[in-house]
Amino acid sequence: MRVVGIGFRAAADLASLQDALQQVLDAAGGGGIDAVVTEAAKAREKVFREFAQVLGLPGLGITAQDLGQMITPTQSERIQDRFGTGSLAEAAALAAAGPEARLVAQRVVSGDGMATAALAES
Repeated sequence: MRVVGIGFRAAADLASLQDALQQVLDAAGGGGIDAVVTEAAKAREKVFREFAQVLGLPGLGITAQDLGQMITPTQSERIQDRFGTGSLAEAAALAAAGPEARLVAQRVVSGDGMATAALAES
């Protein structure tokens, strides 16, 4: 299973999320994905639901408790304070991909700085 974790700011639009996705897929050398995932409250945001729908993929939400259990190579103090982990995108991807998951591509940032993405597989 290959899962893309997404982090995004409130002002992010669909293009921001799509740019982050394309960058992480490029970093991983391409390949398909099975789902996109973010923090549970963010998963209810219109832009994330639209993103998943455009991709034709499940858009999943991960609880803050599960995110906080993930150790990520990327460390952001702001994200640590808000979500209990160093990278929302990396933690979401790892949590959703399962206990044997590994990062295929670490966090990348969209060109406008509004979204991040990371890719994990199990």
